[in-house]
This record gives sequence, C-alpha cells and structure tokens, in this order.
Amino acid sequence: MLEARHMSDIGIITFGCRLNAYESEVMREHANAAGLRDAVIVNTCAVTAEAVRQARQAIRRARRERPNAKIVVTGCAAQIDPSRFAAMDEVDHVIGNQEKTECQTFAGLAGEATERVVVNDIMSVKETAGHLIEGFGSRARAYVQIQNGCDHRCTFCIIPFGRGPSRSVPAGEVVAQVRRLVENGYAEVVLTGVDITAYGADLPGEMTLGKLVRKVLNLVPELPRLRLSSIDSVEADPTLLAAIAEEERLMPHLHLSLQSGDDLTLKRMKRRHARADSVRFCEAMRSVRPDMVFGADLIAGFPTETETMFRNSLSLVDECGLTFLHVFPFSAREGTPAARMPQVNGRTIARRASELRDKGVAALKSHLAAAKGCRIQVLMESPDHGRSIDFTPVRLDAHTDAGALVDAVVAGDDGSALLATVTS
Repeated sequence: MLEARHMSDIGIITFGCRLNAYESEVMREHANAAGLRDAVIVNTCAVTAEAVRQARQAIRRARRERPNAKIVVTGCAAQIDPSRFAAMDEVDHVIGNQEKTECQTFAGLAGEATERVVVNDIMSVKETAGHLIEGFGSRARAYVQIQNGCDHRCTFCIIPFGRGPSRSVPAGEVVAQVRRLVENGYAEVVLTGVDITAYGADLPGEMTLGKLVRKVLNLVPELPRLRLSSIDSVEADPTLLAAIAEEERLMPHLHLSLQSGDDLTLKRMKRRHARADSVRFCEAMRSVRPDMVFGADLIAGFPTETETMFRNSLSLVDECGLTFLHVFPFSAREGTPAARMPQVNGRTIARRASELRDKGVAALKSHLAAAKGCRIQVLMESPDHGRSIDFTPVRLDAHTDAGALVDAVVAGDDGSALLATVTS
C-alpha cells in the first residue's frame, strides 16, 4: 500500500504502482469537484494474491473506522473481479479502471442515481486521456501519465486484464502538462505508465517514447530534470537511446523490467528478451552515459526455477551492474499461465528472495562508497533529504526548501544514503 490520505472527508487508500497513485490524485480532484462527501475510495492492485487480500482487509478496516462513509472500490483487482468486491457487505460501489478517471463517475457517486457496480470491458478501451493534475508525489517531483495498458502476455502477470490494451496520451497533452507543472514550481517530472516503451504505437504517425522525450525537452526548456519510470529495455527505440546519450536533462537512471537472469525462465515467463540482451543494453548505456545507474525488477522462485536458474539471476546483478533492486517473491496469481506451472516451495522462494535482497543491499553499499568526494546536484524532497541525478538518496548537513536544486559534495554514506555537504 502506498498511502492513505484524506482531504476534507474524502479518504483515498492506494495500493500498488505509481500509476495507481497518480490516478488516485485524479480521483481526488474529480471527487472534490463533484462535491462527493463522506466517502472512502479504495484503489486496488491485482499484481499478487497478497495485494488483493490486503485491499479486502483495508476495506473492512475502513468500514469499522468510518461506519457511515460511502465505500467505493476501484483499481485493477476491482476491474478483474468486480463480483468479489461487490459481494462484500462493506462495499457500496465498485467502479472500473476506465470509469475511475472520468469526472461523470464522481458526479454520479455524489448523487443517488449511480449503479452499484459500473465496470465496463477494459479490452474495448482504445484511448487514454491526459489528466492535468497540479502534481503528485513530493513538491519536488511530479509524475505525468503518458500511457496505459499492455499488449504483452507475460505468464505471471494479470495486469493486462485490469488495464486493457496499450494506449498512449497524445504528445501535445503530455507537453502541456509538463509545462504546467514546471510553471507550478516542479524541478523534476517523471514520465510514467504501465508499459511506456510501447508509447506511440497507437498514435498517428511514427511517435515513440524517444521522440516524446525529445519533444518534451525541446518544447519545455525550463524543465531542469526529466526522468523515466520502469522501461522494457528490449523495446527501447533508437531515438530514446540517442536521447539518453545526448540529453543532460534526461536523468542517468533507468529502472529495467528484467524479472530473471535465466534464459529458460525468461522463455517460460514469455518475456521478450534474453539474458544477453540485458547485459548488452547496460553495457551500451554506460558506454554513452558513464554515470548511468540501473534499477531492476527481479522475481525469485518463478515456477520450475532450479537453484542453477536462480544463481543466474543472482549473477545478473553483477553482470549488469545493477544498483537498486525491487525483489518480488513469486506469488501465483489465479488466471495466469504461471499459476498452472509446477510451483517452487514457499520456503525456497523466501530464501531466494532474501538472497537477492542481500545482493541488492551490497550493490547499493558499493555504489554509495564509490561516490565519496564526488560533486552532486540534489533535488530536495524534504528540508534535509533529496535525490541525486541518478536517484541515489542523499542526506545533507543543512536544511533547504523542498523542491530546491542544491549543489553538494559527498562526504560519505550511512549504508543506505549519501551524506553530503552543501557547496552553494
């Protein structure tokens, strides 16, 4: 769960990804504009069975804490299995992923005429609108949705059935929102979506993620820092690779959807890359951008994974030079092909996930130690904490306003963040 925030008497409980959190802010604005009062909106995630369990638990807790509030459930889990949530006595309304970002949905919820369950076929949705929100995240960094949905069918993933087909926000709308955010004082914008390297395939012409990045940087020259959320490296287009090499305002940090370092596992996952592709990509990016830092998603204990297969994932951390790891113990998701494959023992999955996390901790400590004495620019997220251009956490020896860009020199680290001294 990312957060549980309240404005007036509207509570929003958000689970899952950054895109879900972004959409929660869209819902907040729509709810307030519609005059919806005394309500709790639960924005669910379906990536694992545990995420669904936590959402149901949060719904029950919300009803206990606010017995008279209107409980509205939405998000991927609600889209995929609306009847499961509609069957809960605590729930007043279930709305789909498309409906949750439409203002008329909340006008209906504020009245009395809305059906209890409004979940349409997400696979029929062909367009995604750009939602001009004032900002989301810290006052330093804002997120802009450029894409939604996914056309791939990885065997472990249920999300395409919650998000629908890949669809892109027109470039002009993206540029307009970035410009507005910069005018509102944001120094960094993150382009986000479900599968952002698929951006543009459904738009007229030959738009790509790389062309969008170039357009944003060219048309909003006042933007100090542009960052990308998770990408599928094998789908990175030539213009994007050139932009990474040439655009200093495009931050040298990429989070990669790798999932495994073993070729047979990748094949059984129905991924579109091999281990060698990941290694080559990281080497190529560092050759043109030496300060590049990589994060990655890795799954431990995918069905049929042997110890040798797992060791291939473990060694990928060093071969790719990964720094920030997001480790996921495999959790079978009903309705996916992987759930029907021979499963790995739960204790083995937990042990492998722990080993991967330990590997990630060691990689981060090595990265931090290597930065001692370096001059860095820090985007402040709070008076004494921020992030460098490669997304490394930094703690400063002086207090500065959130949102400020500060020059500093690294004095050392505390094992999880750089310790730095302000130089200007």
